[in-house]
Amino acid sequence: MTDDRTATTLRSIAPYLADWASFQAAYHGLPGLQLAVGRRGEVFVDLAWGKANLETGEDLTSDHLFRVASHSKTFTAVIVMRLVEHGKLRLDDTVGELVPELAGSRAADITVRELLGHQAGIIRDSSDGDFWQHERPFLDRAQVLECVRTEGIVFEPNEHFKYTNIGYSVLGIIIEEVTGKTYDEMARAAVVEPLGLTRTGTELDPARAAEYAAGHTGRITHGDARRVVPHVDTRAMAAATGWYSTALEMVRYGATHVFGDTTLLTDKSKRLVQREESRVVVRGAERGRYGVGMALGKIGDREVVGHSGGYPGHITRTWIDPDDGLVVSSLTNAVDGIADQIATGVIHLINLALAAADDVAASAAGGAPVPPVPDDAPVGRFANLWGVADVVDLGGILHSINPRFPRPDEVAVRLVVVDGRLVQEPVAGFTTVGEPVQVERDDAGAVTAVRVGALTSWPIDEFRARATARPSR
Repeated sequence: MTDDRTATTLRSIAPYLADWASFQAAYHGLPGLQLAVGRRGEVFVDLAWGKANLETGEDLTSDHLFRVASHSKTFTAVIVMRLVEHGKLRLDDTVGELVPELAGSRAADITVRELLGHQAGIIRDSSDGDFWQHERPFLDRAQVLECVRTEGIVFEPNEHFKYTNIGYSVLGIIIEEVTGKTYDEMARAAVVEPLGLTRTGTELDPARAAEYAAGHTGRITHGDARRVVPHVDTRAMAAATGWYSTALEMVRYGATHVFGDTTLLTDKSKRLVQREESRVVVRGAERGRYGVGMALGKIGDREVVGHSGGYPGHITRTWIDPDDGLVVSSLTNAVDGIADQIATGVIHLINLALAAADDVAASAAGGAPVPPVPDDAPVGRFANLWGVADVVDLGGILHSINPRFPRPDEVAVRLVVVDGRLVQEPVAGFTTVGEPVQVERDDAGAVTAVRVGALTSWPIDEFRARATARPSR
């Protein structure tokens, strides 16, 4: 697909991407959502939905700051790799050589690369990780080092992938030892200032307290009330989990991990960071993949990199396609936020639209015919007793999608013109495939009902009004 066609398609579907994501957030009862979608310098979606604080009723904006938590590891990896590029550090340097307090400890022979790739075998959060629920402060430098010395080694290096916040906290200490500067100073010089970021930083900034979106508790059952979770300083664990940002600035940062952009790292360094270091398999089932500072994934045919983040009250996810340039960042302000589901679902929608645009282009070039979307297509959101359906043009082909589902690609049905009639695509399926789409309109031509298959659906407001007026039986 040409870059022009990709950009045109993304512009055309951007309103629906925001609408679908907002529906998902509302359906799952989230307080608020930031979503940004960008590609090669162009921002297609910059969404702020819901509330920054349920207790005060403050509306969420695109400027509110979110704690992006374990995204911090990608920033730390960038700082480390910049030091490597400048000859200040080597990936095979050992902890004992770099941190005097750990010389002679069991951790002394662990390498920088093993720390970056979670292959060091270090304990995840210490044996008392209740700082994650604000029962105690996050660890300071002395406590991190004491943890590593006394209880830190769970596995031998490279025995198993073992995700570790303590290990990344050690990387923050290494950065300070090598440079003689604080982690925050290095982060500003290596990442924040080169990108001109104004809403991104390493740690809770008390001077900006009013700018943070409040965190909220999760719900054990559907009717549970959410409570605000205060923000706290992550102290010596900032390199693992302290950073804050916005969805828009995460997209700007994510773009630097696209090949060809050398603002922060050379492509040589990016290839190392993004190369599969670990494939996490438990009893035959793959649970994930990880590189040297970034998580790896696959969404449709896209190989993506990025990270998730979980901070008390905030759940976040950013995915980057380093070849195509697409970046999607989803930030939620609740412990049970579905940031990953939303970011991944948005990419599936984009993939659907680009596949449709390819089919339309192939048709125009003499391939299998694809009739154009009718000018009077019944585009909109409709509901009936059994659910919700969106009728939407994605990439020049009309689709019906249930927005409740997290995987829109698995429930999308193309609506196509056959013999002059709009029908559900005549393919194999368990639903009403091949059957006509019937549309009712008022005298002004507005759609009043749609029958996609056997059941009538109405525009959302009309359905709610009918449901309210219908007597119970």
